Amino acid sequence: MDYSALKTEIIDYSREIGIDKIGFASAAPFAELKNRLLRQQELSYESGFEEKDINKRVDPALIFDRPRSIIAIALAYPSKMKGSLKGKKGERRGIFCRASWGEDYHTILRDRLNKLEAFILSKVPEARFRSMVDTGELVDRAVAERAGIGWSGKNCSIITPEFGSYVYLGEMITNLPFEPDTPVENQCGTCTKCIDACPTGALVQGGQLNSKRCIAFLTQTKDFMPVEFREKLGNRLYGCDTCQTVCPKNKGIDFHFHEEMEPDAEAVKPLLQPLLRMSNKEFKQRFGQMSGSWRGKKPIQRNAIIALAHFKEEESLPSLIEVLQEDVRPVLRGTAAWAISKIGGEPAREALIQARDKEIDTEVIQEIEKGIRSLK
Repeated sequence: MDYSALKTEIIDYSREIGIDKIGFASAAPFAELKNRLLRQQELSYESGFEEKDINKRVDPALIFDRPRSIIAIALAYPSKMKGSLKGKKGERRGIFCRASWGEDYHTILRDRLNKLEAFILSKVPEARFRSMVDTGELVDRAVAERAGIGWSGKNCSIITPEFGSYVYLGEMITNLPFEPDTPVENQCGTCTKCIDACPTGALVQGGQLNSKRCIAFLTQTKDFMPVEFREKLGNRLYGCDTCQTVCPKNKGIDFHFHEEMEPDAEAVKPLLQPLLRMSNKEFKQRFGQMSGSWRGKKPIQRNAIIALAHFKEEESLPSLIEVLQEDVRPVLRGTAAWAISKIGGEPAREALIQARDKEIDTEVIQEIEKGIRSLK
């Protein structure tokens, strides 16, 4: 088998099926990465969403029998929205990050990887694969970096020369011995704009992220959001784009190659107040196709409550008081108590006092009492 010729055929075919960049890497263990991951674990900087076994994250041979190479792919997604909506008093809106615009990227990339697998099988029937997108054991960015897709930026994103960091990543371990590509030279230089702009200081230093402080992670949690982060959230409902939008390598970058990635403005910048009363069925119908819906409606609703406090939206007080008085979920009741106190005023104080007399959850009572004290 002429694997050099096959590699060229795969590259040509990848363009036909809408893969914007493809690279090939060795399947050797990621030895240097292991040390970094162990350090992250020691510092408790992990999010908890990662594969627990670090050895599996750095050694393809532990998850695939006799790997010979890895194929990495990248698809560019839009950074600007056509016909964007603007909120106003009484109609405040939240925002989903760019990586959650359009159809769930896991579905899109799996489609491309499935087509790539079928093409290779048509050429090499004995070929074997293990494809993954985001939720696999391997670290997508490490594979993409080794395969020459881009360099690992100080913002902990892969930055491509062509598309900036606005790319989705996927990879495929194979038993075929493709010649590896050359990694891209790191071009961040002395720039620290992403580190300086991070709202919560989650970027500890270039290339090191404390995931537990990252807004992208915090928006996906289901418990009470720590108070120190609530006022940093702004109107974000899911994810955070700050470290990408300030990156000089992303200046002027905006590609609209894939129709399924185009955002529905009403879905990615939804009105906040209606979110508070949305049923599970309505949530799935409205947001179910987006990657930002994977944790369900509870985190989105909690974040919407925090966003209303960010806007000091007095018109939302009746909705927030309704959540405080009637929602069965303590996290939403307690977060509503905090938001009500931030909006302030005598109606807010009266609502908190009334709720305190009926509340039975300890954490919610604490939120209510802190709110009452702040309004004295």
